[in-house]
Amino acid sequence: MDLARAATAGRTAVLTQVLSGMGGVGKTQLAAEFARRLDRDREVDVLVWVTASSRDAIVARYADAARVVGAAVAGDGDGEAAASRFVSWLERTSKRWLVVLDNLDSPGDAADWWPPNNRRGRTVVTTRRRDPVLHTDGRVLVDVDVFSADNAVDYLDGAIGTSGDQDDDLTALAAELGYLPLALAQAAAFIRDRGIDPVGYRTRLADRRKRLADLVPPDDALPDGHRATVAVTWSLSIDVADSHPPAGLARHVLNLAAVLDPNGIPEAVFTAGPAVEYLADRSGRNDLAVDEVRDALRNLHRLSLLTHDPQAGVVRVHAMVQRVTCDALDSVHLAAVARNVADALLASWPAIDRGHGATQSLRANSSALRMASGDALLRPGVHSLLFQAINSLGNTGQVESAVAAFAELLTDSLRVLGPDHPDTLTTRSNVAGWRGRAGDAAGAVTTFEELLTDSLRVLGPDHPDTLTTRNNLAGWRGRAGDAAGAVTTFEELLNDSLRVLGPNHPDTLTTRNNVAGWRGESGDAAGAVTTFEELLNDSLRVLGPDHPDTLRARNNLAGWRGRAGDAAGAVTTFEKLLNDSLRVLGPNHPDTLTTRNNLAGWRGRAGDVAGAASAFAELLNDSLRVLGPDHPDTLRARNNLAGWRGRAGDVAGAASAFAGLLNDSLRVLGPNHPDTLTTRNNLAFWRGESGDAAGAASAFTGLLNDSLRVLGPDHPDTLRARNNLASLRGQAGDAAGAVTTFEELLTDSLRVLGPDHPDTLRARNNLAYWQLQSSL
Repeated sequence: MDLARAATAGRTAVLTQVLSGMGGVGKTQLAAEFARRLDRDREVDVLVWVTASSRDAIVARYADAARVVGAAVAGDGDGEAAASRFVSWLERTSKRWLVVLDNLDSPGDAADWWPPNNRRGRTVVTTRRRDPVLHTDGRVLVDVDVFSADNAVDYLDGAIGTSGDQDDDLTALAAELGYLPLALAQAAAFIRDRGIDPVGYRTRLADRRKRLADLVPPDDALPDGHRATVAVTWSLSIDVADSHPPAGLARHVLNLAAVLDPNGIPEAVFTAGPAVEYLADRSGRNDLAVDEVRDALRNLHRLSLLTHDPQAGVVRVHAMVQRVTCDALDSVHLAAVARNVADALLASWPAIDRGHGATQSLRANSSALRMASGDALLRPGVHSLLFQAINSLGNTGQVESAVAAFAELLTDSLRVLGPDHPDTLTTRSNVAGWRGRAGDAAGAVTTFEELLTDSLRVLGPDHPDTLTTRNNLAGWRGRAGDAAGAVTTFEELLNDSLRVLGPNHPDTLTTRNNVAGWRGESGDAAGAVTTFEELLNDSLRVLGPDHPDTLRARNNLAGWRGRAGDAAGAVTTFEKLLNDSLRVLGPNHPDTLTTRNNLAGWRGRAGDVAGAASAFAELLNDSLRVLGPDHPDTLRARNNLAGWRGRAGDVAGAASAFAGLLNDSLRVLGPNHPDTLTTRNNLAFWRGESGDAAGAASAFTGLLNDSLRVLGPDHPDTLRARNNLASLRGQAGDAAGAVTTFEELLTDSLRVLGPDHPDTLRARNNLAYWQLQSSL
């Protein structure tokens, strides 16, 4: 900031400039440089520097100045009479003057002592405050921020004298210090004093066991103008903020902010029930109100210790303020802060995980909390927030990130809790589940088999978590291509669930749901319908008609009725279900959107192709609004809309839409995700339908190779890719090749899926068709 240029530019209008900013940004240095420049350029006749730490200090300095300029009279002494004469002198003199009120951290101390407006004079104030009085009566508030990234690097380079090959290290160090001038100056002094390089300092800075005060050189090695440490610089501000009503609260609010994301903390976290309860306990105020918490945020904002934007509902705090605040907490207090903040984040999580906006911010804050709190969220067990935050990543499409995050959490759980702790076993379950959802169904099966062995040993066969692991193992066996094996495993699990939990337990009902679904997937659609009808009757009796699991049972029953051949009946059932979902769950609930998706699909299969396309277009608009563009359900809505547009006659539009969807699926889900492979299948199909048979054949060949690699040869999706490639070969004129390929496919379908599976029947039908074509 060029303060001299700013002052000169405002010489006819701006007589008082108030430099406001957090401690350590260099406000005093800016004011001093401005004063030196005016003195050097002989633009000032009288310069008075006031350390404005109190009203008495201001009065005493003014009285002294009155004597220097000859305004004092005998008998004035050092009191207010002489100070008043100096203020009067400033108002009427023709001399050019500059008064600097440095560190005016209580604006009330300057009441009645503000230098008067005089076109020959200038006033510069430095303060950490942002009170409205500082930008009234012609005073202009100038926000002094930290260095820019480039300026910070240039400063470090000049102060340390590094070689050119350390630019990346300087850039990283500047960022880690938040570009704060005071922190940069003291880091440079420490580096010089200890004879280390920026990498060495960064290593020490990253060690949370070291306090920031440990990374400051001795007093005699501190740089001029930066002799107060970062901690000391802010301690007074914290004391002042804590003294303002509601007294004794601001410090504890800052403790909460210190372990969260410096770039943005939802205000709702501070006002959530667990946070308010913690603050009430720490401040000894059982009747603490939410408004008082907001007042404490404003007190911290007023002292520039954080930035509170009430309109946006966001709080930001400098990383160095956070570090100093955490340094002042012992390990027990830090752990208590961390677990209470985790409770507050969890309480603030929206019911619908949209993947953007508030959810994204909560995930960022969860990560920051994990980094700031060491192992506090792992003792005595893994805090539920960690599971919530990582599952949120996967649920909103960042599947690979969820796998990596759970793998990292597993490493920490093994280190802190040991291999047999229930939370370690739960973490292993999550690793396995997200590995499967990322496309590695076979890997998920293997991991769940290993987990089941340990669960049986540690928890016993009848423990609910052991039963849950068996449930997950059965499901992934089915998704890996072994539908019949899934049915058998679920039937065995159902017998044990009935014995251990009883027939009316929700987990028993869920197992019955899974038995029914995998019966259908194994080819017995009619059996699935019968089983779902029985399940629905019991769900209505046990859970009631409006329970989410009852609504899901109705959803599944409707779908299998359609797959059993009653498309019109499926439409009717889904229409009734949608009415109840809207009433019970509301229009924006994910299950309501899923019901709309299913209704639209079965309308199309029942013959209303245009209606299906229209319904999917409306659903996509709502999915974009509710879930965001990258949510897996939004991507599926785009997939379905593209498909039904093609069936409605817009073949080229379908191919174009699938091409766009594939780009986004690769970006969001990754190349191996099952939905990405499905999108590639659909794009290849519609390319063929639009006349590009060669391009479609090439695309299906590539898809088949990747399906074999990712899913394995017996996965239903791999078998479907073989079916589609064989059909394209026939359409391209190679009827004999199509016959050979379908014969091989039929053999594998009979082995893997069984004779009654719809895909097996489809392979037999296609074989018969191309046998006929090859004989013509």
